[in-house]
Amino acid sequence: MFEKNLVIGTLIDFYGDLLPEEQKKLLAAYYFDDLSLSEAAEIFSMTRQGARAAIKRGEKELLFFEEKLGLAASHRDRQRELDELLALAKRQRELARKQDDPELAACAVELEARLAALSGEKETN
Repeated sequence: MFEKNLVIGTLIDFYGDLLPEEQKKLLAAYYFDDLSLSEAAEIFSMTRQGARAAIKRGEKELLFFEEKLGLAASHRDRQRELDELLALAKRQRELARKQDDPELAACAVELEARLAALSGEKETN
């Protein structure tokens, strides 16, 4: 269940704006605010069954968008690659400092900083 919630939450982030506004709000309330079906139904003035049907329909649409566009998977793959490159840059910096090569160390630090910025990590020295 947790994995499904994580997947749908990610898809809402990527494709939520493609859904009707009310459906997007309902999905966000259910997945991000952790509301029960009954709570969501009350807030959106619908029956519990209506809320469940709208959520299931929204999930199906989000999965369809991901199947056709693949933006979330592409982002995940790019992030994984950036993380691997960042780890290599950190290792290069360590090796350059051990070899007492300030020029190589400076290049490694710059590479590490740029990769960290691309991946959304904070700079480390």
